[in-house]
Amino acid sequence: MSTSVKSRREELRELTRLAVPIAIAQGGQALMGLVDTLVVARAGTSALAAVGLAHNLFFAISSVGLGLMMGFDPLMSQAIGAKNPDRARALLWQGAWAALGVGLVLGSLLLTLPSLLPLVGYEESTLVGTRSYLQWRAPALIPLLIFLMFRAYLQSTASLRPLVVATAVANLFNLGAGILLVFGGGVLPEGWGSLRNIPAMGADGSAVATLLSTLLEVGILGIAVRALGRPGATHSRWPKWADLSQAARVGLPIGLHLAAEVGIFSLAGAMAFRISPESMGAHQIAIAYASLSFTIAMGIGNAGSVRVGWAVGAHNTPQARRSGFTAFVGGACFMGVSGLVFALFPQQMARLAGAPTEVIPLVVPLLMVSAVFQIFDGVQGVGAGVLRGTGATRFTFVANMVAHYGVGLPVSLWLGFGMGMGVVGIWWGLSAGLICVAFSLVWRFHRLSSGVLRPLEA
Repeated sequence: MSTSVKSRREELRELTRLAVPIAIAQGGQALMGLVDTLVVARAGTSALAAVGLAHNLFFAISSVGLGLMMGFDPLMSQAIGAKNPDRARALLWQGAWAALGVGLVLGSLLLTLPSLLPLVGYEESTLVGTRSYLQWRAPALIPLLIFLMFRAYLQSTASLRPLVVATAVANLFNLGAGILLVFGGGVLPEGWGSLRNIPAMGADGSAVATLLSTLLEVGILGIAVRALGRPGATHSRWPKWADLSQAARVGLPIGLHLAAEVGIFSLAGAMAFRISPESMGAHQIAIAYASLSFTIAMGIGNAGSVRVGWAVGAHNTPQARRSGFTAFVGGACFMGVSGLVFALFPQQMARLAGAPTEVIPLVVPLLMVSAVFQIFDGVQGVGAGVLRGTGATRFTFVANMVAHYGVGLPVSLWLGFGMGMGVVGIWWGLSAGLICVAFSLVWRFHRLSSGVLRPLEA
């Protein structure tokens, strides 16, 4: 049993070395969503509202699958910490089977969900764009889940360069393909030949570009994972119920936690949609910016999860505690800077997003609210990561359910509709829920790491 603990400076250096490429990869995923929003915003308010609702539905459903895949994260990192790389490789194959099964089920659900929205008061005419967008977006779910498995394996082995390369290439491709497919080949200069004949697909083109970009990422990471294979290592490539069920026990609470968190923001978007298309457009732009900064914090949380997992696998609880709290500090500091940017430049950020004139007066106050909760959002994102590294995932789900639906939702309804504050009041309710989650996760990690942290496969 190892009891050596790195100094705070050493731990910060090691965390940064791991967190920067992971955060780039994590932020790159959100950047694709932001680019989609920026491109579609220039196609008009109705297109932006349709895509905003489709994004909410996609992430509300896919979050369960994302969480289930994350159940493999602590198993892989703890296996590497226990110096058992063959076990991590075997888990990668099981994760690929899980991604296929989960993706098929959730993708089918995603395609049928728009048909249920008229039952809760949505006009059929307002759902045409949303339904069409999801028909192109849903097929991206399986490759997205496979991408997460590859990412989990690469970050657990500290092989991070392919993540950065894949993210950069996919984002450049997504930008070019998004503009081309949304507005058509007519945007290209003379001399581009047959590419100028590509028809404009409108908002659907953004979904096609994202699908192709995700496939490109998976291909790049697949090549990198194959290159890391260990000659002579033997492990089953067929589904193993024991491994899948163990990952599900860890991952299901993560999936439910993400569904609860994404669900409350999706519910906020649905409420904004009911208020007006302008409110929905403002919500979509603000959430795109907030998601971009939050994914960087999640990248720090993922790095903290790996560091904690390595320490737990090595039976070194003091080092796990040091790694976890260093990640908390790093996430809070980054999000503090992000909040400052939101507070100082809301007008510029709204105009950069290409917000229509009638939407800008609503975007600016939402960005100011987002500036307030940035630190708390970062702390709770990191907290979910470091607790995942220990394998303790149930508390995060319970904390999110209680805070968001017991505190945040009632406050959103009261301020947004009862007090007549509209979408701004809804966002203040979201802020209240995030603050409660942040404090609860810090307390929980403190309690757990004060004792003895044991590996999941001890």
